Amino acid sequence: MKDVKVLGPGCKRCETVVQMVKDAAAQAGVDVTVTKVTDYAEIAGYGIASTPGIVVDGKIVHAGGLPKAEDLVRWITA
Repeated sequence: MKDVKVLGPGCKRCETVVQMVKDAAAQAGVDVTVTKVTDYAEIAGYGIASTPGIVVDGKIVHAGGLPKAEDLVRWITA
């Protein structure tokens, strides 16, 4: 099971990324746990300055804007 964190203040883009992660995991057939991180101090701890950010199994894979669907699948299946 992959642990995915979506970092952001809870804006519409962040909510969209959460759904994109769930959709990519379903497409790839991978079980994921998706956690939304909205605490600014915790987000800053990852070194993310632009949200939404995505962390997969403790590794930052994306920051700022919406990721490409194919990138999400690649990150989740890696």
